[in-house]
Amino acid sequence: MGLRNAGDRWGGIAMGLHWAMALLIFALFALGWVAVSLPLSPLKLKLFHWHKSLGLLALLLVGLRMLWRLLDRPPRPVAGLAAWERGLARGAHLLLYLLMLLMPLSGWLINSAANFPFKPFGLFPLPDLVEPDKALQADFQLLHLTGFWLLAGLLVLHVAAALRHHFVKRNPVLQRMLPGRLGESGG
Repeated sequence: MGLRNAGDRWGGIAMGLHWAMALLIFALFALGWVAVSLPLSPLKLKLFHWHKSLGLLALLLVGLRMLWRLLDRPPRPVAGLAAWERGLARGAHLLLYLLMLLMPLSGWLINSAANFPFKPFGLFPLPDLVEPDKALQADFQLLHLTGFWLLAGLLVLHVAAALRHHFVKRNPVLQRMLPGRLGESGG
């Protein structure tokens, strides 16, 4: 497997960015879910710090994914897919990218509107995107929560579609995104 995409499979860079984002999103969901359920405490603040820091890392990674997608031509569509399946996949991927941008940006906007100083990973002060405003903070929190549920639902559909292609349709859609021997035919 090469670093760049081939005619029939994703390359190492695209795969690495895909699976790194998958792990990061899972970690962000878990951290956010636990943090909001806790009463105000040092642990809650620490979990939110990690949630926000990793959220900014996710913003950086999705930017890199989008840049790489522009620079490296994607593999050909899998043979035998109906036009509606290709269209649905394109639309779902576009929505995934939009939500992967929306989530960290809305989180940053929440933090800015809350007037809460923040240093990602303790490294540098993050600039505010908006002036402090409690009403705006509440609006961004609703946007962030709505984005969470949309992203969670879309990811369930994304995984279900990949598994359907692998186990029901028995085509290589999933294998093309799996590294090494897992991605080989019959793996």
